[in-house]
Amino acid sequence: MLPRTLPSAGVAAEEALADALDDGTLAVRASEGDEDAFAILVRRHSGRLLALAQHLLGNRTDAEDAVQEAFLSAWRRLPEFRHSASFGTWMYRIVTNRCLNTLRHPPHPLPLDTLPEPAAVAADSSPPQVAETDAAAAALTKALLGLRPELRVCWVLRELHGLHYDEIAHVVGSSEQTVRGRLFRARRALMEAMRPWR
Repeated sequence: MLPRTLPSAGVAAEEALADALDDGTLAVRASEGDEDAFAILVRRHSGRLLALAQHLLGNRTDAEDAVQEAFLSAWRRLPEFRHSASFGTWMYRIVTNRCLNTLRHPPHPLPLDTLPEPAAVAADSSPPQVAETDAAAAALTKALLGLRPELRVCWVLRELHGLHYDEIAHVVGSSEQTVRGRLFRARRALMEAMRPWR
């Protein structure tokens, strides 16, 4: 069970103090049963993890399920957390594994129309420019979802989440050399898919 929500009244100073603690300290406290410490970790990392899951799975509902299940798993497994990587990298690994399992055994086809909205275009863009930008974003999304999951994971972690090669290797449980190879193949495939848009 996930920890209860953080108390909201009369404990602002305690919350501020807890928020000032680093992830490692909070993880230690959480592993000792401190639900408030774990709630802070959930609050700190849920946004990035949801974005990761949404990029990997292609829809928000499955992404929310994956992140929720990942936090449940993390709460149960906190005593196993050895701090060989940061808490954030550890959570990236758990969420990534959840997403890969979902991709291997999808509950239903990926609905492309529920993918994240493309970045907003400039206000002074003409309707043809807006249409072209939207079409290019849709083509990139389709190409990304067409990548093999292990390639997609590496590309999303590197290009959209800014993880270093060693962090990605830890998340996916492979060597840095393997990660570099997967990134190379992912970039090449995406460049080929986007060639008509150059």
